[in-house]
Amino acid sequence: MPDTDPVALTAQLVRCPSVTPDDAGALAVLRAVLEPAGFECTRVDRNGISNLFARWGAKGHDRTFGFNGHTDVVPIGRAEDWTHDPFGAQIVDGMMYGRGTTDMKSGVAAFVAAAVDFVRDTPPDGAVILAITGDEEGDATDGTAALLDWMGAQGEAMSVCLVGEPTCPNKMGEMIKIGRRGSLTAWFTVTGKQGHSAYPHRALNPMPAVARLMDRLASHELDKGTDHFDPSTLAIVTIDTGNPATNVIPAKTTACVNIRFNDRHTGATLSDWLRVAAAEVDAEYGTATTVTIKISGESFLTPPGPLSDLVGAAVKRETNVTPELSTSGGTSDARFVKDHCPVVEFGLVGKTMHAVDECVSVDQIHRLKAIYTRILGDYFG
Repeated sequence: MPDTDPVALTAQLVRCPSVTPDDAGALAVLRAVLEPAGFECTRVDRNGISNLFARWGAKGHDRTFGFNGHTDVVPIGRAEDWTHDPFGAQIVDGMMYGRGTTDMKSGVAAFVAAAVDFVRDTPPDGAVILAITGDEEGDATDGTAALLDWMGAQGEAMSVCLVGEPTCPNKMGEMIKIGRRGSLTAWFTVTGKQGHSAYPHRALNPMPAVARLMDRLASHELDKGTDHFDPSTLAIVTIDTGNPATNVIPAKTTACVNIRFNDRHTGATLSDWLRVAAAEVDAEYGTATTVTIKISGESFLTPPGPLSDLVGAAVKRETNVTPELSTSGGTSDARFVKDHCPVVEFGLVGKTMHAVDECVSVDQIHRLKAIYTRILGDYFG
């Protein structure tokens, strides 16, 4: 039987326009490859989100290697801005173009191809699990989280997991993610009293209050970083009043901040700080502020050890590059997996993800399959 071609599989996936939350047939493409190879496949759909669980080997084995990834993609933007069909998977000068080529249909194709060929050629004493979601680019409430909930109810478990997200900034093999910063978004609605701008004493202007609050938050040093994390950051992302009149003091204004935080903080402690800061400004200005907070994920770290050593050694042998262990970047579904088992992330160079003319090197897809195959061999060897 010929080896599974990860490039051809990537192309099949890219041609499925699976913009979150639409699956567009992507998981059926994978199931058609996995089931003939002996993987037991189960659709784990929740609230209209499509997910796929696949296992080769005995359920509950104490040596179970897991891969996690997603087949959903972000919107393409304006189609006329693309040089190549965003769902065409065209290959030009060794590069495949299309939405999801980098983030992360190539990663999914590489670990599916590696797993299928590995269990065929060297059936391991253990199990291989693939947990693939269609809800990573969206709210992520019914994607990997749903898969892990279902696995817990069914007695399915991974001993370790590798998330195939793009992790390398510039060169294949240069970075493994061993953790991620947490992410918190807070919306502030500051209410005063509308009035005539010529008689400000008869009104209560919320604008100075929100300006003071945003300045206090943005100028506050959250921390200086930790052993494995850069300093936490707070960004003011919008201030909105929507007042078209120059002679009216508005009654209400809103602002929003996003915090990316390291392991010196939790979403709860940061939420408390934000609410206290808002209350202090209200006391100073006489305004009334409501604070709404969404915690997208807590910071986490898989300490350097057996799993990162395993992945790092395979990357080094296949690329001749010693990968850096990093916690940089945004959030990923590893934030859910870390509550289930040790998890790290390794994948392709991610320079074009979410961009117009997103593309991936065909050679990198083959190399990624080789790295994943070596990881499986070393884990079960």
